[in-house]
Amino acid sequence: MASPGRRHDLVLFGATGFTGRLVAEHLARHAAGTSLAWALGGRDPGKLEKVRAELAELDAACAELPIVVADAMDRAAIAKVAAEARVVCTTVGPYARYGDALVDACARAGTHYCDLTGEVPFIRGSIDRNHEEAMRTGARIVHCCGFDSIPSDLGTLFLQHELVARTGAPAQAVTALFGESSGKLSGGTVASMFGIIDAAAKDKAVRRLLGDPHALDPAGGPRSAAKDARGPGWDRVLGKPTAPFVMSAINSRIVRRSHALLGYPWGEDFLYDERMSLPRSPIGVAASVAITGAMAGFVVASQVPALRKVIEKRVPRPGEGPSAEERARGHYIVRLHGESGGVRLVASVSDQLDPGYAGTARLLGEAARCLAEDELASPGGVLTPASAMGMTLVERLVAAGVSFDVGTRS
Repeated sequence: MASPGRRHDLVLFGATGFTGRLVAEHLARHAAGTSLAWALGGRDPGKLEKVRAELAELDAACAELPIVVADAMDRAAIAKVAAEARVVCTTVGPYARYGDALVDACARAGTHYCDLTGEVPFIRGSIDRNHEEAMRTGARIVHCCGFDSIPSDLGTLFLQHELVARTGAPAQAVTALFGESSGKLSGGTVASMFGIIDAAAKDKAVRRLLGDPHALDPAGGPRSAAKDARGPGWDRVLGKPTAPFVMSAINSRIVRRSHALLGYPWGEDFLYDERMSLPRSPIGVAASVAITGAMAGFVVASQVPALRKVIEKRVPRPGEGPSAEERARGHYIVRLHGESGGVRLVASVSDQLDPGYAGTARLLGEAARCLAEDELASPGGVLTPASAMGMTLVERLVAAGVSFDVGTRS
């Protein structure tokens, strides 16, 4: 049943895209039998009707799902979408191109919002334009509710929660290691990466923003000595070689913003470091060096037109993705460790779904449901998964099939 004064509890905007359809399927399965009044949103009514018919095969009740038609670039239509929903969940990216109107409208209307963006400049702009307005209206604006950055953000919160419960104090430093995984990089993520690289090549301010480890922190707050991982390394706790992780440039900044918005509970000098972990073998060591070089090479190659075309042919385009069988064979695990009072905990966040598509759809779908269905104590503002939904979302994700585990190392 919809909230008073709002036609819909939740509008899934971008429901006809590849990832949007996966989120819709997740909601059809997991919101079935609940009172959640949700709707499908997008710009093409014919495609929306087709998605609705497909969902009805999963749950007959989905045949009655309302359809909300609006173009992401039509501010008047988007304002109407925001005004009629309690929560809007959007998969329409790249967000720097298509996202401003919707997030601005939600902040003004007091409508909660979640998305899949991993675009630092877009989020910084959203904070600057909308944080104070969202605080006033009570809108929880929550970016990065997919594989970037929920495992990093909620994984850190979960680890610190466990450390405080066992030792009475949090870790002053947390290291996250993205380990074994199987799945393809999503076309939307690649498009966003190209957009950020292109913007940085043209604008010094964007380059400075991307190079700032505290780029998403509130203005005037304390700044730790955090640095981004640039080269190959070795993690002594897990005994594994490491390499820079491509998504750490967004994940680490979300973790730091969470810490700031939560009131710096882990100390003003808290450090968060994120890397990719590799097998403990000569091959793993060689791979750490190769990955470091490949990441730098990707940035350079993307600015050479002939090489850019080669890259674009080899990666999925927005709206494309792997088959259901390929998605089902996917998996991921993120290990995080920290120490307090002589006790070191190693936590893990994992799923038996591919991270870029089905896994991300599960994370975003449950974040949207959390905003729509759960009683949350957080204020309005441009928030993060941890600062907006915290352990309530962890519990939801566990119930939906995501694993959060922890072990002790003294």
